[in-house]
Amino acid sequence: MTAATSTTTATRLEHHEHQFRPASVAARTAFWALLVRDLTVLRKNLKEFIPRTIMQPLLLMFIFTYVFPKIGQGVGGSGQQEAAFSTLLVAGVVGLSIIFQGIQAVALPMVQEFGYTKEIEDRVLAPMPTSMVALGKIVSGALQGVFAALIVFPVAAIVPATPVHLHINWPVLLTLGPLACFTAAALGLTLGTRFDPRTVPMLFGIVVLPITFLGAIYYPWTSLSPIAWLKWAVLVNPLVYMSEGFRAALVKGVPHMQLIWVYLGLMLFASVLTYLGIDGFKKRVIT
Repeated sequence: MTAATSTTTATRLEHHEHQFRPASVAARTAFWALLVRDLTVLRKNLKEFIPRTIMQPLLLMFIFTYVFPKIGQGVGGSGQQEAAFSTLLVAGVVGLSIIFQGIQAVALPMVQEFGYTKEIEDRVLAPMPTSMVALGKIVSGALQGVFAALIVFPVAAIVPATPVHLHINWPVLLTLGPLACFTAAALGLTLGTRFDPRTVPMLFGIVVLPITFLGAIYYPWTSLSPIAWLKWAVLVNPLVYMSEGFRAALVKGVPHMQLIWVYLGLMLFASVLTYLGIDGFKKRVIT
């Protein structure tokens, strides 16, 4: 009787094991579910997301490419030089929009998720490794970065008082764009996990502003040659590689950093920031 019962129990357990999903399948399903959840929340909050995303590129393009030329204080000169600056600025604004979105979409929400809402506890209970939860935050932020980059193009087509002449290199744009968005989201995760929640708002003063003004947005990186120490110092800024890469992808005839260094720089930043972000995320979750 005991042997028969044991055999029946073993058979049932074996049957249940076949019904259970493998851990890898469960992890992929949970990862996709969390990503869909983030995108659903984003869709329901478009009234907040769109103004937040469009405001910065709109103001930059409005002031530098519309107001200044109209009042006779065009940046970069006058006439064709103004048009050249407007075209040059577009590439930098695309990179800046991606960086800002990566920080806003990943770093800032983590203040609430690790704070009073404790939403992060729901995420880490999902049937997948904690590192995949952190990676999901990066992917979600990267997708929002793509949207932020796309917004720049209609703004650049409508706002400037001088014509913007873009010559799109599609292979570079389509490969550089996702890499830049992933890097920016990884930066957001790193900042959001390495900074104390109470000090995260300080990011804009001590991190975002230096990144912005030293990110080769308003000028090509190669033009810094007369200031040699600064030219090499700014290479620790991921926005430099984004601005130079988008300049190569969108603007013709303007000197820029060689693409091999742009891709290598962004891949290095993406790898290091992803590691630091996931490691910091794990430590924050454990504590």
